[in-house]
Amino acid sequence: MNTFVERGPVRESAKVIAMARRLNMTLEARIPLSTRRKAIPPNERPGGTGTVNRGPANHGITHQDAATVQHYQAALQLLQQAKFEKALVAFEKLLGTAPPPLAERCRMYVTACHRELSKTKLEFASPEEQYDYAVSLLNMDYYEEARDQFREILQGHPSADFALYGLAVLDAITGQVEECLEHLAMAIEGNPRNRLQARTDTDFQSMQDDPRFTELLYPEAP
Repeated sequence: MNTFVERGPVRESAKVIAMARRLNMTLEARIPLSTRRKAIPPNERPGGTGTVNRGPANHGITHQDAATVQHYQAALQLLQQAKFEKALVAFEKLLGTAPPPLAERCRMYVTACHRELSKTKLEFASPEEQYDYAVSLLNMDYYEEARDQFREILQGHPSADFALYGLAVLDAITGQVEECLEHLAMAIEGNPRNRLQARTDTDFQSMQDDPRFTELLYPEAP
């Protein structure tokens, strides 16, 4: 469920379209050679003469494959038009049905859409609503985008302990030990209930063996 509102429509500009096209060429180049379809010489094609085969054979391409390619091309066109929200929805729908090589390209384009959308200034009804959006980004592994949202909350609301806690979780997931300890300590100072939550939060699993983390969660222990 979307919990945010855009500050106006995404603008279609020649610069953005050019960026999308460059991105398309770059990502296409990353596809392993082994997954690309090789051109068949005319003399090896059915019929053997190089002429167009107008017979009923589909040479292994099913109607489902053709529909998937058609949907992919439509999604790619939306991306090139800088319609990132619609392109994102289209590529995400393809992930479950596209063959592996095409699905890999769709995943890269999904990431590209999220990054472009994160550059669009969003408007939230409250810091808590923005926090929910940041958590959704974190859950989808868009770590840097989530980090930007947590930091933006703190810029406007320095005492938002929940944003500090979110940063601590993100730091733990991305292996930033010192930052995790710092942000978690600040979150607990702002709201002691964060200490209780952190004790059972599996996102801090990577911190379990650090004695400073244990001391932070159990200060009363001898």
